[in-house]
Amino acid sequence: MRRKITKRKLGEIREDRSDWARVDTMTGRNLERAIAADPDADVSNLDWTKARLVLPQRKESIHLRVDPEVLSWFRNKGRGHLTRMNAVLRAYVEAHQKNHPRR
Repeated sequence: MRRKITKRKLGEIREDRSDWARVDTMTGRNLERAIAADPDADVSNLDWTKARLVLPQRKESIHLRVDPEVLSWFRNKGRGHLTRMNAVLRAYVEAHQKNHPRR
């Protein structure tokens, strides 16, 4: 049986930890000082000349048979169970490539 896909907005998925009430009470000058004090805010000195676009590798769709308890375990971990299964398989491949290159 297929489960329904539920759509959520980004704000519903992630908890917002920003103190917006504090930001609302800040004056323009205080806000500028806070931004200037933030080391991550200054991007003017970054060198973008060697930047390159890296696109994610396209995944291949396959039919895969797995034990019911294995699928259940991954599904019970929440959304993204197929991504996690892929990550486990990738880690396995990478570990074996280091131990047995080109087999």
